[in-house]
Amino acid sequence: MDKILEQALLYDFYGELLTSHQKEIYEQFVLEDLSLSEIAEDAGISRQGVHDLVRRCQKALEGYETKLHLVEKFLSVKEKVGQIDGILDEWEQDGRNPDEIISRIRRISDAIIEEL
Repeated sequence: MDKILEQALLYDFYGELLTSHQKEIYEQFVLEDLSLSEIAEDAGISRQGVHDLVRRCQKALEGYETKLHLVEKFLSVKEKVGQIDGILDEWEQDGRNPDEIISRIRRISDAIIEEL
């Protein structure tokens, strides 16, 4: 997965667990794509201080994911919903047996429920 996308997903899921100062700096770096120097000047801290804070936030967010696996589960469910969508597209195009389609969708939905 793209590093920026991964950082954004981790922040979406666990960002509220950071302090308001951490959130502000991390958002500027990851979501607004500001440089360390720009953030340091705006926040009145050193460039190294911003770098250290961003690294600590990243480690904290990764630690939450290691323990809770919410992003992993989200991506897995998203993939399975995509599979269901693909099955329904096949059915619309080919007019396959509805019982077969229902069975395939039920297997995928059971897998989703297992993950949750």
